Amino acid sequence: MAAEKIDTLVVGGGQAGLAMSEHLSNCGIPHLVLERHRIAERWRSERWDSLVANGPAWHDRFPGLEFSETDPDAFAPKERVADYLVAYAEKIAAPIRCGVEVKAVEKNTGRPGFRVETSDGVIEADNVVAATGPFQRPVIPEVVPETAGVAQLHSTGYRNPEQLPEGAVLVVGSGSSGAQIADELLSAGKRVYLSVGPHERPPRAYRGRDYCWWLGVLGKWDIATPEPHMAHVTISVSGANGGHTVDFRTFAEKGMTLLGMTQAYEDGVLRFAPDLADNIAQGDAYYLAMLDEADAYAARNGLDLPEEPSARRIGPDPDSVTNPIRELDLADAGITAIIWATGFALDFGWLRVDAFDENGRPKHQRGVSAEPGVYFLGLPWLSRRGSSFIWGVWHDAKYIADHINTQRTYLDYHASASVQAKGA
Repeated sequence: MAAEKIDTLVVGGGQAGLAMSEHLSNCGIPHLVLERHRIAERWRSERWDSLVANGPAWHDRFPGLEFSETDPDAFAPKERVADYLVAYAEKIAAPIRCGVEVKAVEKNTGRPGFRVETSDGVIEADNVVAATGPFQRPVIPEVVPETAGVAQLHSTGYRNPEQLPEGAVLVVGSGSSGAQIADELLSAGKRVYLSVGPHERPPRAYRGRDYCWWLGVLGKWDIATPEPHMAHVTISVSGANGGHTVDFRTFAEKGMTLLGMTQAYEDGVLRFAPDLADNIAQGDAYYLAMLDEADAYAARNGLDLPEEPSARRIGPDPDSVTNPIRELDLADAGITAIIWATGFALDFGWLRVDAFDENGRPKHQRGVSAEPGVYFLGLPWLSRRGSSFIWGVWHDAKYIADHINTQRTYLDYHASASVQAKGA
């Protein structure tokens, strides 16, 4: 049976794939989107039950569609986010096929394009866009062995407090996921230990405006590259319970035990780095610097925003910071479960082309890869700070679609010129 042919194949039916589809359609480029599960599957089946978007509904959306039945300043629940993306696919009439997995992409030999092996047959594509996003392969550090006698799961496997065994819980990771899960467990009456690493801790809102708004007017969403020491530092922000500023001191006041970064395990004992005070202090410094920049912007532009002096009050360091725990016997502490909120690794094993460096990282410029005809979309810092967010990926997709369209124009000229030359 002859292989199906398409100009551009988009792999992934989440926010990146849908944004790509819209802009390809606007350029008149024939394309197909393949999704191995359902549209926005990770929002439905790889997140905890109470998760909401970390940005308000007016901000975390595509330009062409607002959230239905959601206050613009509210934080949409995960199922509503997934439903929103399904509605968007319908709105733009995205040519998407669900339940089709891409197994391998290989460059054709002696001719342009790619051979794409899928669970539903072979497709020949002139271009391939990898739109599988940043959350590809959950990472659990090889620290605590399976024989340690505690339940271990990644944050993608956590659903709710009732899922966990009786006893205390150690949450490793102080980004948004780790902070929100730890807070939920504490509110549910669990004894919670939280391993805190380097992080950015912004205000949820300041002077009547959400953090996302401040990042926008201060130009921080459009920063092209992170500062070297902050390249992999997570942001700890929460839209839970109507949205609130994450404050690890408040967690400690409510009974949570804070720990430094998790380092090693031996004979039932976990060891932690002596960095807790520094990590908390650096998070505070980022928080206060944001307030300084916001105040300066408001003054410079004459904005009539209510002042908020109470936002600058930083409480005293809790005992777990001033007298840090360096070792913890899991059995003595009653810890029966560890949740690893330790992020994700990229997984492009299916993309067998020359578009990666020696460490397996994509080689690209604004998503245009080193392999002609292959593109990446939805990765963190693809072109700017906002690249992996729903509105940021929309803008990156436009750039890639324009690039594909330009390349098609060159190839059309080549074909036309070749015909004329033969007829001369």
